[in-house]
Amino acid sequence: METYTDVLLVTANVGSLFDNVGEIQTEWLREFYTTVHNYKPRFIALHFQEVGGKDYMVNMGHTENFFWSIETSEEMREFDRVCIYVDSNFKEVDSFTALGSMYFIHKSLKNVYQYDFNLKDFKVVTGHNKYVGSLDGCTAMEKEKFPKNFWPDFKWSRKGYMRTRWIIHNQGLDLVNLHLFHDASNLIACNSSPSVYSANRQKALRYVLSRISDNSCTPLPFFLFGDFNFRLDTLSLVQNLSTSTDVQIVKRDSTNEVEKIIFEEKDNDHKVLLHIETKLFAYLHQAVFREDNGKALLKYDKEVSAFHDVITEEEILFPPSYPYSEDYPKPTQYMNTRCPSWCDRILMSHAALEIMHRSNEGGSCVAYNTLGPNVCMGDHKPVFLAFALKTNDH
Repeated sequence: METYTDVLLVTANVGSLFDNVGEIQTEWLREFYTTVHNYKPRFIALHFQEVGGKDYMVNMGHTENFFWSIETSEEMREFDRVCIYVDSNFKEVDSFTALGSMYFIHKSLKNVYQYDFNLKDFKVVTGHNKYVGSLDGCTAMEKEKFPKNFWPDFKWSRKGYMRTRWIIHNQGLDLVNLHLFHDASNLIACNSSPSVYSANRQKALRYVLSRISDNSCTPLPFFLFGDFNFRLDTLSLVQNLSTSTDVQIVKRDSTNEVEKIIFEEKDNDHKVLLHIETKLFAYLHQAVFREDNGKALLKYDKEVSAFHDVITEEEILFPPSYPYSEDYPKPTQYMNTRCPSWCDRILMSHAALEIMHRSNEGGSCVAYNTLGPNVCMGDHKPVFLAFALKTNDH
């Protein structure tokens, strides 16, 4: 007999929470608990990236408190089984990813098993299982930092993936937390379409997909959710935004290297329409990224299309998830550091799409949205997917 289990998946780049300890965290947690209350899931998966923040050597000490506050909160007391995996040992330079994953199982949900990568078998989940720091001895998950030789021309950073495998009421699935590479320079991102950074991310994502579909484990439907760092096709977008402008390119005297590109309107007193530097993307009409949830810009969101043979996604009906202002009174304003983009995503295999329940009337039982759209959540708005998982009692 087919049954349904309500599931909530959340991805959140939480670097801002650690870089601004205490300022954002209270509201962040309130928005998360409100979402749990509204959707009443029986299984929750929380995937975090940038645990410890940018200054992780200083702020990593706050990690245990953050995870402990969620684990022991009154709002989560109905979840009697919890699994926590936090890769926070930054001294292990060759393997540190700053990824953290939390899984909550409601007391009403029976028959939940988790895969042991050492035993190569599933084991029933009981109690609270918490691994924080070095995850070397933990066999309930596998993680990997992207190999250093992938990108010899770029700085090696804490990017990688972490996978867990589950059986919920006889339905198996893989849950993969990942963090791909960012655009280091807006100027370089403008040089080509697709950009060199997009090519890096494509290579990394292909690597993850090959790793989770190799012959070491039986293939299962999978959900990939994390900070993909997908960016809009910057060159195409800039060309479109600046069709009737005068362009000024400023170069450094010493190296002849481009330092800034300024687009001025031909009339309107030559007002600066767009100003681009390595870490500046200042567009005069920022509202275009929020109007109608940025729908007009989705045609520039091309990076996932290279993988449509393997993965898919629910329709995006929310504005770009990054880079929001970290200034508490400006929760819907973007910073002018980067071009706003849908970096934070929840993607799935085609097999996973098949086990998401849809109502017979054709309406959707699936919610794909941001957490805290009108609250300061840091530079990334968390993204969630709530749905009923098709399961089987037999």
